[in-house]
Amino acid sequence: MRRESGEITVMTIGFFVFLGLLAVVVINSSAAFLQRRELDNVADGAALAAADGLSRADFYRRGEVRLDGAEARRLVGSHVTGEGIRVVQISTVGDEVRVRLERTVGLALTPPGWTSRTTIVSEATSQLRLGE
Repeated sequence: MRRESGEITVMTIGFFVFLGLLAVVVINSSAAFLQRRELDNVADGAALAAADGLSRADFYRRGEVRLDGAEARRLVGSHVTGEGIRVVQISTVGDEVRVRLERTVGLALTPPGWTSRTTIVSEATSQLRLGE
């Protein structure tokens, strides 16, 4: 007969290690998700603020609705005030502005060998239109 003592201990330890890693993934994912939602809100607000950067010269002279790129960048810069948020890209094409933001966040739990920080990205687009 073969002795089976201690086999359940190995399985139990393996199960708890698996549960621990699963908890780490869930906690870190939740924290990153909440940070991403906050960054999405900032990006949406920045894009809407940039859409206020109407090129008044083009509008009053030719009746064209175009965004002034420099004014849009200034408005985004004054709107983005969160800690660690980087404005990566602001592009204007006609009456549309696209804003891309990044933020590096620390993870709540980091097992040995894992990185303790990650970068989240958010993009938002806004369009300036005349009311009918």
